[in-house]
Amino acid sequence: MKRIPMARPTWDDEMRDAALTTLDSLQWVKGPQGKHFGQEFAHYCGAVQGTPCQSGSVALWGALRLLGIGPGDEVIVPSLTYIATATCVSLVGATPVFVDVESEHWCLDVNAVASAKTVNTKAVIGVHLFGQLCDAKLGQWCDEHNIAYIEDAAQAHGAMELTAPHRKAGALGDVACFSFFPSKNLAVGGEGGMLMTKRNDLAARMDALVNHGRDQRLESQELGSNLRMSEVTAAIGRIQLGRLEAWIERREHIAKQFSVAFDGLDAIQLPRIREGTRHAWHQYCLLAHDPTGLREALDAKGIDSRVYYSTPCHRQNVYSNHPQHTQTLPITDDIASRLVAIPVHHELSDEEVERIISAVIQSST
Repeated sequence: MKRIPMARPTWDDEMRDAALTTLDSLQWVKGPQGKHFGQEFAHYCGAVQGTPCQSGSVALWGALRLLGIGPGDEVIVPSLTYIATATCVSLVGATPVFVDVESEHWCLDVNAVASAKTVNTKAVIGVHLFGQLCDAKLGQWCDEHNIAYIEDAAQAHGAMELTAPHRKAGALGDVACFSFFPSKNLAVGGEGGMLMTKRNDLAARMDALVNHGRDQRLESQELGSNLRMSEVTAAIGRIQLGRLEAWIERREHIAKQFSVAFDGLDAIQLPRIREGTRHAWHQYCLLAHDPTGLREALDAKGIDSRVYYSTPCHRQNVYSNHPQHTQTLPITDDIASRLVAIPVHHELSDEEVERIISAVIQSST
């Protein structure tokens, strides 16, 4: 029986034709595909500017540069996240301040953020973890305290508020950062990222930042680097963007099947959806009483699974000299010790969904 992977990227003739047409054009960099991809993704999110770049990690670094954050500044981040959320802060010379997350939705806890604020706090990076939007109160708190709000939307393509004005991830903070990778809702045929903003003053600088900070006269006006996305990647991304809503609907359908089937199982805790929002379901994560046993049972049935963030960021070796290295963050620690992700990607067949459901139920009863 064929193994069920955690991700199965979509690749078809339309994407292949877009890639080959772009290659045949011989305009492989700084051409129309990147410009249009940025515009189209910004329109989709409800932002004023989107600038493609090489990765989500690069986008995070760029967001901090755009906001003028550097040595002496503090940036509040969750510890339950991919390490790039924190290391981007260190790379600009600022200090990451790690705080706990919500017990139900696993995103930054607004009360914990408020408690961590100091006179040096210049920004908060809110991670829309696994496709779940951060609490809207986080953005409100940042506005009230004149602190920049950076969205780490690497896992949240298409996550949105369901009430008017129906804001999507990417148009909630000062700057948003997306990642495109084979496991993501939007993959672009490999590595990629996107900087996005709803602020006109930042929009004017984003394209320059990814091109060595140069202006129209090709003179560098601020510190930047070559962070550009290739034209081929952008061309593929444009095709995939047109499919994104259908892919999210498929992920939603699968996630709902899982939640209905697993409801009442004592051995696992199901993911929650924040009220009034659409979860993008980059990952469907269970909290298991016996995560090792669950993963072994799935493996025996030919089903991949994954443990995410079992070592919280502040406890990783890169932060061995950080004053919070040994600090206890109780909710983060609990989630990190029990979290197991199972396949939820849009390429799953109905038969594969049933196999996953059956395996989880058998392992949990």
